[in-house]
Amino acid sequence: MPLAPPPLPRLELTELTYRYGDVLAVGDLSLEIAAGECLTLLGPSGSGKSTALAMVAGFLRPQSGRIRIDGRPVMRTPPHRRNIGVVFQDAQLLPHLTVAENVAFPLRMRNAGRAERESAVHEMLALVRLARHAGRYPHELSGGQAQRVALARALVFAPRLVLLDEPFGALDRQLREEMQIELRALQRRLGVAMLHVTHDQDEAMVLSDRIAVIEDGVLRQVGTPTALYDTPDNAFVAGFIGENNRLPGRIDSIDEDEIATIVLPGGTRIEGLAVGVGEGHRCVVALRPERIALAATSAAEMGEGAYPATLREIGFRGNHLRLVLDFAGQTLLVMRPAAAPMAGLRPGEEVAIAWQPHHARAYRPEAGA
Repeated sequence: MPLAPPPLPRLELTELTYRYGDVLAVGDLSLEIAAGECLTLLGPSGSGKSTALAMVAGFLRPQSGRIRIDGRPVMRTPPHRRNIGVVFQDAQLLPHLTVAENVAFPLRMRNAGRAERESAVHEMLALVRLARHAGRYPHELSGGQAQRVALARALVFAPRLVLLDEPFGALDRQLREEMQIELRALQRRLGVAMLHVTHDQDEAMVLSDRIAVIEDGVLRQVGTPTALYDTPDNAFVAGFIGENNRLPGRIDSIDEDEIATIVLPGGTRIEGLAVGVGEGHRCVVALRPERIALAATSAAEMGEGAYPATLREIGFRGNHLRLVLDFAGQTLLVMRPAAAPMAGLRPGEEVAIAWQPHHARAYRPEAGA
């Protein structure tokens, strides 16, 4: 019996490029999104995320490259015929329509019958927990309620794909975090594919099956949130995803397991994993604050692989402590659980630190560094 062909990607971008004059906004962007997957385009402001989203939506025409939805080219398909739902940072509700009428609007534009509209709107408002607000107007809603209406409107016509452009950027932190959890649960329940754009790494971690990190229009790495956090491919991703210490150095030697001996500017020698950098080359060492062990003892007493450091500051952050150290002429950040015993440590005291060599990742410095 012949094997069934693999399912087509819900969305396929191939070498997508767009320039504003001489400025490259998106360069040769290639990505695939599977049915039911949420993929986030993550990057700093001006990195090309929203431009890429606008091309998928049909608001901008790519200058080169291809866009396919379920295997079909859509380059010449107008936005309203792409069967895509879109949610912007501003909910963009029609002020003269009620909540129910706003949600029904895409169905009305598709000439759906009254009974079909009413059934779909009722079901969608129940899913976003706004059934009791069906008769209200946009000015009577909170920011979070307005965004839930916008989300319901984007989903009510059962689109194959939903695009989200910084959907919670205008909300306060607590509401933003609540909305992220609600959206993720809704996306999983409906099984709809989503392309999400944000500069907020925490939001990307919560919402995404995979994250595509983009810088200056160029894709730097694609992977699961865990993979990007634990094994970034380059110094930019290491610095952009989560907090990281960055130590300048030079690769002195590399063993057969790719563990490098690295010389810091003051001459201190440390060990780390070499990632795309060779012997004799300058490097930047990325080391997560929570990967560093700390003890109120001497480096000699702590054992092999330990280094001396001086405690400079201790900051309380609720469930963890944020410690700032002086180490080999560099500033080093260490995170410790708030419940961890600190043996009465005070700023100015000597401590010992250590880490597993594979947790310190040595990369080529970024251009201009």
